[in-house]
Amino acid sequence: MPDTPQPIQTDARYDFAAAEPRWQQAWEAARCFSVPDVPPAGAKKYYVLEMFPYPSGKIHMGHVRNYTLGDVVARYKRAQGHMVMHPMGWDAFGLPAENAARERGTHPAKWTYANIANMRAELKRMGLSLEWDREFATCDPEYYGQQQKLFLDCLQAGLVERKESWVNWDPVDGTVLANEQVIDGKGWRSGAPVEKKKLSQWFFAITKFAPDLLEALDGLDRWPERVRLMQANWIGRSEGARVRFKLAAPVDGPGESIEEVEVFTTRPDTLFGMSFLAVAAEHPLAAAAAQRSAEAAAFIAECRAMGTSEVAIEQGEKKGFDTGFTVRHPFTGQEYPVWIANFVLMEYGTGAIFGCPAHDQRDLDFARKYGLSVTPVVLPNGADAATFTVGNEAFTEDGISFNSDFLNGLDVPAAKRAAIARIEELGQGQGVTNWRLRDWGVSRQRYWGCPIPVIHCDDCGVVPVPADQLPVVLPEDVDFSKPGNPLDHHPTWRHVNCPSCGKPARRETDTFDTFVDSSWYFARFCSPRAAQPVTNAAVDAWLPVDQYIGGIEHAILHLLYSRFFTRAMKATGHVKLDEPFAGLFTQGMVTHESYKGADGRWLYPEEVEKRADGTAVVKGTEEPVTVGRIESMSKSKRNTVDPGAIINRYGADTARWFILSDNPPERDMEWSESGVAGASRFIGRIWRLAQNMSEADKPDEAVGKKLRQATHRAIAAVTEALEAFTFNVAVAKIHELANTIGDSAAAPLAARREAMEALVRLSAPMMPHLAEEIWALLNPGQGLVATLPWLEADPALLRAETATLAVQVLGKLRGTIEVAVDATDEEVFALAEAEPNVIRALDGKPVKKRIHVKGRVVNLVI
Repeated sequence: MPDTPQPIQTDARYDFAAAEPRWQQAWEAARCFSVPDVPPAGAKKYYVLEMFPYPSGKIHMGHVRNYTLGDVVARYKRAQGHMVMHPMGWDAFGLPAENAARERGTHPAKWTYANIANMRAELKRMGLSLEWDREFATCDPEYYGQQQKLFLDCLQAGLVERKESWVNWDPVDGTVLANEQVIDGKGWRSGAPVEKKKLSQWFFAITKFAPDLLEALDGLDRWPERVRLMQANWIGRSEGARVRFKLAAPVDGPGESIEEVEVFTTRPDTLFGMSFLAVAAEHPLAAAAAQRSAEAAAFIAECRAMGTSEVAIEQGEKKGFDTGFTVRHPFTGQEYPVWIANFVLMEYGTGAIFGCPAHDQRDLDFARKYGLSVTPVVLPNGADAATFTVGNEAFTEDGISFNSDFLNGLDVPAAKRAAIARIEELGQGQGVTNWRLRDWGVSRQRYWGCPIPVIHCDDCGVVPVPADQLPVVLPEDVDFSKPGNPLDHHPTWRHVNCPSCGKPARRETDTFDTFVDSSWYFARFCSPRAAQPVTNAAVDAWLPVDQYIGGIEHAILHLLYSRFFTRAMKATGHVKLDEPFAGLFTQGMVTHESYKGADGRWLYPEEVEKRADGTAVVKGTEEPVTVGRIESMSKSKRNTVDPGAIINRYGADTARWFILSDNPPERDMEWSESGVAGASRFIGRIWRLAQNMSEADKPDEAVGKKLRQATHRAIAAVTEALEAFTFNVAVAKIHELANTIGDSAAAPLAARREAMEALVRLSAPMMPHLAEEIWALLNPGQGLVATLPWLEADPALLRAETATLAVQVLGKLRGTIEVAVDATDEEVFALAEAEPNVIRALDGKPVKKRIHVKGRVVNLVI
């Protein structure tokens, strides 16, 4: 082992600026955090991973919190004797880099790798116990080439499909937009009206795993309940029926005659409350209406310019167009109108719904707008069928069927069963289980992403790129001056010969959705330099990730896709497990006040001076500042704090200590300058305590014993807090121990050194640099705290020697007494009856009955 650095010997002030880089270099020289790809037999492995960052150029306080939490876990588990893998990488593909290339005239790779270098340096300053040898970026050809192999394996296994789907199309940028990128019907970047367009897209068959993805959530007992619920709702299992509505007259559609419309419904019990049938703008019936009516075509165009996210649908005005077509009710034969509605989506269900306004709020709003009938068919329990009506609020609870012919008198579950049985008997549909989850479309029309490794041949169709031609590497000489995907208009890259027949063919120019890159990176970390996607021995040894840490904003898609991808890798022989993350922790956001100048511009916190009278001004001026609410830090509102500036001023340990001390880590925490300054003062106080480790003039053994008891209680309490992820509680217990040490100057030196060394080792996961500096001060040349085992509390010193008991007279509290824990009943009663307040309460009367509940209470009955 390299020589252990010596501490910086100052009289009173801890020099973090000199200490922190020295200890980081010492850890690196000793390779404290390196582990093999395959742990040795008998090793207790522990894999801790924080969600890897996008390389935007600078770390922010969310990064500081996320990676500090993970580092505490990694250092604690390492001290407990686990072989800990704690890697770091970069989620490096994506649109921001491509936009930067267009706006700044640079290449996405140059921009990305420069950002990675900056952020790596900033993260290293935090003193994280990361194994940088495992580092990779998803834009490295060595990484995405292996991803291409996985895709081709999935293609061969039937887990990939190419099919047409409706997408949001930005005609100016020439790319598909996610629902969230459509703002007020326009592209988020170009501002161009978005079109709905049908494109051939690549899909992962995630729906094949929908039942298993849902059922397996019950076994993820170390995941937050709300995350499991969010996933379950997204997968969305629902029991219902597919019902076929016959058109009153066949309709000539685009290509063929349409005679019926199929609807999926979870409420077949409400069919007698039908008022209309509505189809999506992309439904064949809508296309048939557009062939007949310019007004229908115009309405469809309006629908296609509307965002298709659930938020956009729910918040937008419900609009429709009456096609003039009608369908017959499967039970009654009565005819109902067919509308095109902007709230019906082709990609959900069948692209058609039957409207029952009395029992669905969206249907009710639509019916009221267009004057359609509203017939209640579910009666609230206890309501009068003769008088019950529906106003402007739909009745969506359970009840009893009425106005429903053969369903009358049945409760909702029974009515559903009876309705499905009749539908099947009539040959008008069948009961089915439906899933909200849709196959995962992964095609993106952009340059800066992993190329999809297939070739299109006019004769052979879609041909996989041969394994010996992988990776398919992005060309560097691309032109971003034209709109659309640069790969489409590259002069040579897309033109290749077909691997099957040798004739001229074309590369796929779509690249992968970046969610693909992050759906298996945790497996690649196990053997990041392997010549195949994973090494079986490595993933078998390290997976699943024991503790995964990240923001709640990734609770659905990233985690769901990772769960699917792990199953796909199992199906293709790469791993043996289903679930990638055994434990999940979602940390809260870091918040701060926001500030506005007199002209309404947002101000950074460092631009604002807070005054004693509660007002605020722009620093160096008298310009008043409006102090806004405390909210999540964001660049747009400039209520951010630069971690680099904090580390420069206070040191990394101060930033770490404060970020852990404020709140339970799952809650949002407010960043405050006063809180950071307080953390810095505490570090200085610990340093001064460590320097005062000399023998007392008159050592007091009783004080020493109490200090030893406090030390071992702190060991037990901090251990319990770290196990429970209540890091703020661990911080509080370390504060208490520091106070006890400060108040125990009369304790013998041995007791004080034991307490100080315990404080150092307990705080090492949180303040690792300070811990090393003090350890070297107290034990020069005795190795690194980072390599020491975790302390264990002495059970003998945890036991209390005395107990405080409440003393009651006739059940009313009259006083308290302190007794030895092994005191006899007679000794306890004697002390209780000698308590002055108890004597007054007894008033000379004899005690008829004495009750002693050990360790808690004495009750005297007179």
